[in-house]
Amino acid sequence: MNPYQAPLGEMRFLLEHVFNAEATWQGLASLEGMVDMDTALAILEEAAKLNSELVHPINRAGDEEGVGFSEGKVTTPKGYKEAYNAFVEGGWIGLCGDPEYGGMGMPKMLGVLVDEMGYSACNAFNLYGSLTAGAALAINAHGSDELKSTYLPKLYSGEWAGAMDMTEPQAGSDLRHIRTRAEPQEDGSYLVTGSKIFITGGDQDLTENVIHLVLAKISGSNSLSLFLVPKIAVDDSGNLTEPNGVSVGSIEHKMGLKGSATCVMNFDSARGWLIGRENKGLACMFTMMNYERLAIGIQGLGSAQAAVQMASDYAKERLQGNAVGSTAAADPILVHGDVRRMLLTTRTLTDGGRALAVHTGKQLDLAKFADDDAVKTKAGRYVGLLTPVAKAFLTDRGLDITIMAQQVFGGHGYIRETGIEQLVRDTRIAQIYEGTNGIQAIDFLGRKVTGDNLSTLKEFIAEHIEVLSGTCDKANALRAGFADFVAVATWINDNKLNRPALINSVAVDMLDAFGYLLYGYYHLLMRDAANAAGSELTGAKAAYCDYYFAKVMPRAEALLRAAKAGDELLMSLPDAYF
Repeated sequence: MNPYQAPLGEMRFLLEHVFNAEATWQGLASLEGMVDMDTALAILEEAAKLNSELVHPINRAGDEEGVGFSEGKVTTPKGYKEAYNAFVEGGWIGLCGDPEYGGMGMPKMLGVLVDEMGYSACNAFNLYGSLTAGAALAINAHGSDELKSTYLPKLYSGEWAGAMDMTEPQAGSDLRHIRTRAEPQEDGSYLVTGSKIFITGGDQDLTENVIHLVLAKISGSNSLSLFLVPKIAVDDSGNLTEPNGVSVGSIEHKMGLKGSATCVMNFDSARGWLIGRENKGLACMFTMMNYERLAIGIQGLGSAQAAVQMASDYAKERLQGNAVGSTAAADPILVHGDVRRMLLTTRTLTDGGRALAVHTGKQLDLAKFADDDAVKTKAGRYVGLLTPVAKAFLTDRGLDITIMAQQVFGGHGYIRETGIEQLVRDTRIAQIYEGTNGIQAIDFLGRKVTGDNLSTLKEFIAEHIEVLSGTCDKANALRAGFADFVAVATWINDNKLNRPALINSVAVDMLDAFGYLLYGYYHLLMRDAANAAGSELTGAKAAYCDYYFAKVMPRAEALLRAAKAGDELLMSLPDAYF
């Protein structure tokens, strides 16, 4: 198996020439002086080195060994502690964290690319840091000054880890049915009691403490509140004192991500502190959840990039069959048309996905750092529109890409030695957790598209279509595709009240159609940017754009036809037919 090499050239191209990152950062007062392109590229190069030399080598071994659990203690695979310590020493956990509490304050446009490298190198390992960064974000946004000053420095440094404790066996995605309770105490704390399942990084042996963000109901209330509950109690000076009634009941035995501890967590009168206001916990938790949704989208992207690299290398090395007219004993399988189809499909989807990640990161930066309230508000609406697409489309296509890459390997792709089958297993969960992709699609269509009667959608499309150059066939095709999307979305919006099952029935088709069209926009943007910059990528970006429009983007038209078929057939069939 060839070592992972980060696509630094592609990343630099997106930042410098496609999304004009440096000008964006210089236009945001909070980022001015914090980062320029030289700094960003140095960070990417160091992250690439760390992930290729230290993280990727533990990927397969960690999958083989898995997480251990004995006498209530979780152990991570060999090499995880050493790799984690290197991340701590480099300050990587707090890369995008608030500088006031020890974070590096880097923009999200940069953070998504560092995340991609981590997921490409080792999905399971990267999740530990990702959950910590998400927990810190929620505490910073909604916690009291005392909670922030006590917990954020330790989270950003990586000395402590974070976990998100939401669902329970009877609740699933319907969090109304959570039974965990919180009893208020005279000192302002709460005693939290209950059990949570599917808790990624719920415990491990990498850090001295784990800070749990727990959804629970305050006694007497049926609404959800959010609590900060440390595994080990923390005194007023920030020192660890004694166990806090937090324990691991078991770990899950999973299809993939075997180096990531997915725990059943038990809270037995564990002392915690309210984050935000009483009965508003879900709104606070969504700060972390939306961060994790983008992060898990990047998991799909990272897996896709690793799979593309592996399949491309294999296709150039594997000798089997002959090209037409060849007299060699055997030629590399790259000569075969179907192999080229798979490689180009996976490559163009991955390049489009990286552009979506950086674009979403840019909107997050504008929403957080812009001085102009109008710019900040608009960017926030665009983040709302793009986040479910980034989570669902990146992970759905991520699995598609890993499976297609596995197909390039033929029979060798089904055995463990090549490593591609691990990517398929590791990537599968990304479509499920942090809200299944069906739920993402319903959020996209029901809240973000029709929730404001298409106002944000139309503004987003109009603004982005404007930047396309000229009236070439591809630009016209994209404009027509977006017009068709708006027409179907308008029909859905007009019928959503008298056909209450409509949005639920067609949401996935609509999200996927939008994703394929959006990738078409990015491929035109990349082609034009490469031409304007005289980049060494010019020929490749033109070829990828041609291929995408000819062979991949037409899927959007079929999906819109399926969406226009509506909900009647689905909902009219008797249960016995299913």
